This record gives sequence, C-alpha cells and structure tokens, in this order.
Amino acid sequence: MSPTLISRRNLLKFTGAASIITGTGLPIALQLAAVSRAASASALPNYKAIVCIFQQGGNDGNNTILATDSDTWGRYFATRNIGAQPIALMPPGTPATAVGQYSAVAGRTVSNLSDPAAWGGVLPFAPKTPQSVPAGTNATQRTFAMHPMLAPLLPFYNQGRLAVMANVGTLIQPTTKAQYKSNYNATVPIPKNLFSHNDQQSTWQSGGIEGTQVGYGGMFADTVVASNGANSIFTATSTAGNWVFLSGNATFEYQVTTGALPAVSISSISGTSYDGSSTAPAAIKALMTDTTAASDFSSDYAAVYQRSINAVSSINGAMSLAAVTALPAKPTYTNFVTGKVEGNAYLDQIYMVARLIAAAPSLGLTRQVFFVNMNGHDTHDNQNQDQPNNLAKLAQAMAYLDQALSNMGGYDMRSAVTTFTASDFSRTLATNGDGTDHAWGGHHLVMGGAVKGGDIYGQFPTIGIDSGAFNNPDMVGSVIIPTTSVDQYMATIGAWFGLDTATLATIFPNLKNFPVSNLGFV
Repeated sequence: MSPTLISRRNLLKFTGAASIITGTGLPIALQLAAVSRAASASALPNYKAIVCIFQQGGNDGNNTILATDSDTWGRYFATRNIGAQPIALMPPGTPATAVGQYSAVAGRTVSNLSDPAAWGGVLPFAPKTPQSVPAGTNATQRTFAMHPMLAPLLPFYNQGRLAVMANVGTLIQPTTKAQYKSNYNATVPIPKNLFSHNDQQSTWQSGGIEGTQVGYGGMFADTVVASNGANSIFTATSTAGNWVFLSGNATFEYQVTTGALPAVSISSISGTSYDGSSTAPAAIKALMTDTTAASDFSSDYAAVYQRSINAVSSINGAMSLAAVTALPAKPTYTNFVTGKVEGNAYLDQIYMVARLIAAAPSLGLTRQVFFVNMNGHDTHDNQNQDQPNNLAKLAQAMAYLDQALSNMGGYDMRSAVTTFTASDFSRTLATNGDGTDHAWGGHHLVMGGAVKGGDIYGQFPTIGIDSGAFNNPDMVGSVIIPTTSVDQYMATIGAWFGLDTATLATIFPNLKNFPVSNLGFV
C-alpha cells in the first residue's frame, strides 16, 4: 500500500501506537468499570464486532471451495492435474496416499507431502439451499467440497456458524462475459487495474485504487465511534499495521502488535533513565506532551502523543483482566508439508483480537472493527507448499476464535462477532506448472453465531476454460467473472453491524447497480 500523505488531518489520525509492551497498572476507573460490569446480568448485550481477515496476495479460491459434480470436476481436474507440480486436489472420498506410493487417481507416485494426493480427497459439504445449475454446466444437481486443510472449519459449517460466499469480486455493476470482452470498458465500467495487487487490495477495502484515504471498516466505525465514549480510540483496531480498511473520516485506526503481552508500549513512559539522567524521561515526556506550542503542527503532535500514552495505559491495564487472562492458550502450529512447528501469523493476530474483545466490556466499548492480515497468498510458484499451509493457518486461527468466544468471561460471545475473509483477487483456473496467476472472482468464508451458516450464498459459477464446443459464460480465458460484488458482500456485514440503508448507500454508491443489496447471510 502506498504511504499516507502527511497532513495535519492525517497527523491527528495517527495514534503513535508502536511495538510491544511493558505492562502498566490497571487504572482505577477501569477497575471500577470492570467491577460494575461483572455484576451485571450480561456482558454488554449490545456489543458487536466485525473481524476482517485479509488473505494478502490473492488466495486461490478455485482450490478453497470446489464444485464436485462430475461435469465440473472433470474440467477442473483436467485443467489442474498437469505441469511440473500438478495443483489439482483429489476428489471426495480419495484416501491419502503415502509418500512413495502410486496414486491411481492422481496418476503418479507421491514423492513428498506437498503432492495433493498425499492429503486425501476434498471435504464434501451440503448447502441447505440447493444451488441452481448455471448455463454451461451439465449437471442435474451441484455438489461441493472444501480444501482438506480447512477440516477444522467443517464442523462450524455443519453446525450453522460458517457460510460460503461464492464468486465475489470488485464490480461496478453486473458484468457479463460479452460485456467484458466488448472493447473492455466500452459497454460497462470495469474496476480500474483489475489484476494489480495494491490497487485491488485497496478496492476491496475502500472501493478505490491505491491512494484512497478512507476505507469501509473506517466508515462503519465512523457511525458508532461516538457510542464508545472515552475509549473510542479502540473502535477500529489493526493487528497488521496501517491499512486503508480501517481509515475513517472521524475514526482513528489504532494499531497493536502481537509478539508479547499485553498490547503496546511507548518507551519514553517506561524508561527510568536517559543518558545517565533519572529525570530526563519525565522531562522528555513533558516536552512531547506540551500542547501550548504556537505551531498548530507541534501542538497537534503533542496531543497525539498524549492520547497515545493514555491509550497505552488503558489497553495494557485491560489486558490483565480476568476475562482476558482466562482465554484458551494459543496452540502450536505444525506445517503439514514440512512437519515442522512454525509461527502462525493469523493465530497470533486472532489471539490479540480475542483479548481485545474480552476487554471490551471494561473499556465501555459497544462496537468494534478489527483488521487481520497475512501475506504469502501470491502463489505464482510452489502453490502446493504455500496454499495448504496458509489455509491450515487460517482454519486454526478461525477455530481458535470460535473457541475463545464460546466462553468469554462466562458468556457465549459468538453471536456478537462476525468474521469474514477477503483477498486481492482469486487465481487463474489454469496452472502455470506449479502455481497460478492473478485473476478476479473468488470464494470466501463468513463465520459467527449470527451467521446463517451451512449454506452457500451467491451463484457458484460454471468452471472450465473454453475449448471446442464448450463456451463458458462465466469465464474469460482462465479468469472467473464475479457474480457478487464486494459492495454487496460488505454492505450485508454493515447492515448486521447496525448501519441503515441510507448510510450504506452513501458508503457503497455502486449498490444501486445491483438487484440485491443485502445477501442475507447474517
């Protein structure tokens, strides 16, 4: 993402929240708030949070959620089971093949654990609402499955807390294959810079290409920030640095880190000496927080610094509350392909999100928006090593969040939190030998107690590259054209969060171009 231009307005939005942490004592006001809320009948019954999990780099939706009717599977498998490292997954019911053994389904001897034949078949699931069979698909009924590494999430789907959002992408208005091919932008407007990482990350998060200053999550937060009172600075929180998604007009994006406890530190307030002087830290703090300077820029900077100090004290104090410290311990993560224990950036960030949600009642927060991100989904090469690892990390993190929310301070908070995935774009159906290239429409997951799970929303497309008499109406070359817009996807989440129709129409001006604005999955 491009760096934000420094202006007085942007300076006021920066919190100064830095890296990790030294604890501070719990402020007395926070202690009293905790006691008061612990005695109440429920933990902020009006509380709601949105958690955006961004799969940076462009996750391959074609190997995340799959149609398994024989017609679709035949074209999928023929297209992907080729190349130096075939990336086709195995059909449902296929047993895992041990290294060194021949897989009749894959048509090769498995040489290592990065061969999809070693993972067994994709995991079938049945949508509550039968999917219509789109033009070009020769089937009487469509069936579906998910990547084997998403196994921890399958129970949530079957229990009704996880839904699939099919074929989402950046759109200005519904677009057909013929319209897309007709001089590209002559008959319908097409989003700018479709296959550019930075631009599509920004368009997914804000509706505009790189350089856009205000994002969807920030605009959601703008509508509720006042209700969060003295600790409104924690309304929009990122565990992944600075992203446009959380930038609002009236909302500050607060950034926390995940490598230690409790959340944030500013070294000048925790040091006891500077250059041999025991009084220097206090003098520096006084200088940095002096808002009486003649220069507006200097006084604004001091105000930001003071606000950061106050925020650090509040958030670090909240991290010691019983509801936070009682959360389940983070599990370790073992890479299935390598067999080695390694870090899970998704889990680290989700763990911090869970702690912040657990602290929300004592901070007086009723609405929060979170942003989680992990790089590494740009699988031009080595997709069989990278994507299963990424999806397994995603599944572990989402499963942990569900567990943590199920008993948070004695309350089941799952219905108060909606988590959803997003990404730059999907990948080409065709393999380039050991990976895939940039594409467009892809499939995503939505999780939460309020989610109407166990179903697929949106139209799952016809799969297959044009060949001979087969002309796929849903694909151009190896790229799937989205049938659901990011605007519809995000607006549905915004409506659950509490935004009214008029506000959603302002945030998503392209909603009027689509026949349905609320997709009904939550």
